[in-house]
Amino acid sequence: MNTTSGIKTMLLTAIAPIVWGSTYIVTTEVLPPNSPLMAALVRALPAGIFLVLFARTLPTGHWWWRLPVLGFFNIGFFFYCLFFAATELPGGMAALVMSFQPMLVMMMSWILLSARITPLQWVAGGVGIIGIGLLVLNQTASLSIQGLLIACLGTFSMASGVVLTKKWGRPQDMSTLRFTGWQLLFGGVFLLPTTLWIEGVPEKITVLNYLGYGYLSVVGAMLAYFLWFRGIEQLPTVTVSFLGFLSSVSACLLGYVILDQALTWTQIFGAGAIFISIVLAIPRSTSTTYSTTLAFSLKRN
Repeated sequence: MNTTSGIKTMLLTAIAPIVWGSTYIVTTEVLPPNSPLMAALVRALPAGIFLVLFARTLPTGHWWWRLPVLGFFNIGFFFYCLFFAATELPGGMAALVMSFQPMLVMMMSWILLSARITPLQWVAGGVGIIGIGLLVLNQTASLSIQGLLIACLGTFSMASGVVLTKKWGRPQDMSTLRFTGWQLLFGGVFLLPTTLWIEGVPEKITVLNYLGYGYLSVVGAMLAYFLWFRGIEQLPTVTVSFLGFLSSVSACLLGYVILDQALTWTQIFGAGAIFISIVLAIPRSTSTTYSTTLAFSLKRN
């Protein structure tokens, strides 16, 4: 993949975490209160059903178990951990814990994909974690052992999903959009009984609520995950995992613009550190100068 094509793919992939950063505002300002799991369910299941019915392509062979596994790690279990941790860990602690995901992706990529991880990428991971800390933490942040455990499981789930998606690729006769649909479907099926058992159905749903659910399903799931899985397919897994940091940056900026939340210099420095970590994590070509060349690898399994 040439430099121009690689940068374009990276920018398109970055749209996914930027969109996911709007989930907090939509959930708190538009959706029914105290129903985070319902938001996760509606975000995944309707989109999955629509894409599967639209695609009309069935998995074959080992993909009947691989797709449920990917749907579990990338969608179902990750969504559950994400929303649960957010309610148990105030002060952005959940985002800080999950910022360790690139570290896990690097270790798992080295083990499962035989990927070459450079010292600079480990440094980039540390810079990114510091940036997330500056961006989201405050003095009132409190700890919950249960919340920390769930956040750690969610971090492992997302990292596993990214690496396994890269390792297995996708079925040759299945487009990226159809591949996305099946994962959303299986992830939504996992969330369905969990949501109904823990939360149930909201007593009242307004027109505004329906619009919010529609945004989460169409933009937050169909579009964002299509771009995300496309990026995993075409970019190194480490590069994709660092782009996930942009979700926290997006959430803070949207909170400042839409909710009139404070934006401090500490947060600005944190956002800057995140952008630096993303740049440091991009593989460099050994045949050209370090500062001017981007090298993206395409690995299909």
